[in-house]
Amino acid sequence: MKVAYLGLGIMGSAMAANLARAGHQVRAWNRSPDRPGSAGVAEAGAVISSSLEDAVSDSDFIFTCLSDIPDVQQVLVGPGGVLEHAKAGAVVIDMSTIGPRAARELSSQLSNGGLRFLDAPVTGGDIGARAGTLTIMVGGEATDLDECRPLLEVIGKSVIHCGTVGSGQCVKLCNQVLCAVNMLSVSEAFVLADHLGVDRQLILEVCGSGAGGSWALSNLGQRIVNHDFAPAFMIKHILKDLRLVDESIPSFADLLPATALAEELFKLVARQDSEAGNELGTQAMILAYSKRR
Repeated sequence: MKVAYLGLGIMGSAMAANLARAGHQVRAWNRSPDRPGSAGVAEAGAVISSSLEDAVSDSDFIFTCLSDIPDVQQVLVGPGGVLEHAKAGAVVIDMSTIGPRAARELSSQLSNGGLRFLDAPVTGGDIGARAGTLTIMVGGEATDLDECRPLLEVIGKSVIHCGTVGSGQCVKLCNQVLCAVNMLSVSEAFVLADHLGVDRQLILEVCGSGAGGSWALSNLGQRIVNHDFAPAFMIKHILKDLRLVDESIPSFADLLPATALAEELFKLVARQDSEAGNELGTQAMILAYSKRR
């Protein structure tokens, strides 16, 4: 299949590489041409395009994986974007997290220009992106999903149709609430272990297989034990996702108090070292506890 992949960050580069390794004709593009992930995508067999137009003009399927709503809007419907250069009938699959309102607005704009749209945010982290084991939450027409499914099944082990356009984003926001609060509980379990004189590694080994186990404990917990705060998913991105949750419901803090506390702690870490904490992985929430003592 002829595929364009736009956005070669930690997640996008891994997904684009997997599509290329599966034998699809992938043309990849990133707004910053020196993105580190580009080399790995090229090694996997994709063509790195010098322009968005070159990437999308002959592609039947156009993936985007970008940071925030303005980025997706610029690439899809802005001047010189996908709407201007894609061929009629192409399917745009946006894997960013942008919330249901933005997804529906973009779908309408693209549809008016003769393009089809699926919102398809993912979960599973950098590990799942590299392994092709992501969970993909899809909103849009079932017939469009059926057409794209062979591609999505290269990227993820679980491809779920959540409903109409925007539904994938709704489910993703619920997922991000779980991620945020899980990181809160992992951090607090380790803080309690420290105070009780229990080794953090023991918590991983015992609790990871019990009723308190979670993806966050098994995967990000080990990074905390190793004092590894390099990002798989940056704090600035979870804060953006929690902002979208806030924008989607009334009385955010009253309705979701644990999520509001998680957001507060992420913000505390983000402000460290002149905002450099924004670039750390979400497991760096544990650093907030040392600041609160």
